[in-house]
Amino acid sequence: MRPTLFALAVLLAATPVWAADKPPAVASGAPSASDVQGLQEYRTCLMLAKTKPDDGWEEALAWQSLGGGEAARHCAAVALIGLNHFEEAGERLEGLANASVRDDATRAEMFAQAGQAWLMAGNLPRADAAQRAALKLAPGTPELLLDHAVTLAQVHQYKEVVDELSDLLRRQPNRIEALTLRGSAYRYLDNLAAAETDLTRALELDPGYPDALVERGRLRRLKGDDDGARQDWLLVVKTVPTGTVLEEAQRNLELLDVKK
Repeated sequence: MRPTLFALAVLLAATPVWAADKPPAVASGAPSASDVQGLQEYRTCLMLAKTKPDDGWEEALAWQSLGGGEAARHCAAVALIGLNHFEEAGERLEGLANASVRDDATRAEMFAQAGQAWLMAGNLPRADAAQRAALKLAPGTPELLLDHAVTLAQVHQYKEVVDELSDLLRRQPNRIEALTLRGSAYRYLDNLAAAETDLTRALELDPGYPDALVERGRLRRLKGDDDGARQDWLLVVKTVPTGTVLEEAQRNLELLDVKK
């Protein structure tokens, strides 16, 4: 699978919904001031963990020393992803998800984050297992389906990629990342007509979407349209300043020139 699509898995799952170390005791009534304060602290810590992982890690450790419990441990585990300690993050997040007494949606988020950590660590079996656990708790969730489809693509399970992204696209028909990834999977399955349909739709939604341009260039190259492929890849080179997708476009242009 081309590495530009791997980057889709880097996004972290959404913020959990409660900050206490146990389910809220006020489910049948209004939350107390301490409940609201704890929830806000949870959200603040997770935001730091995602955007400034060094600060998030320190915040989580301080909070844990003050009795932050599971919420603080979760925040610390998320910060480890940003600090590139992927395996430790995966282990911690899986442990939290398995032991947590929170609701299924929150546990699914923990499993999803564990899957992302394992994917970034290059441990595809662990990523797959964690993502399947998340989908079992929250079936049909678009973000979880997209994450799992990326993992499946890494191990060349393109038929299952198509199935999961088709499920996602029934819920979000204009999801550009899903259209692009499914188009790529269709190409690997030699269904070029379906691949073209998905990529055409993705580029109708965003004519400059780099991943879709790189993939359409490959599809055009397979169909013998070298000039069309070159146009797509050159557009990426002209508009994308850096990153994996730029490298992919440059590599394809080099291969095209070598052939000529």
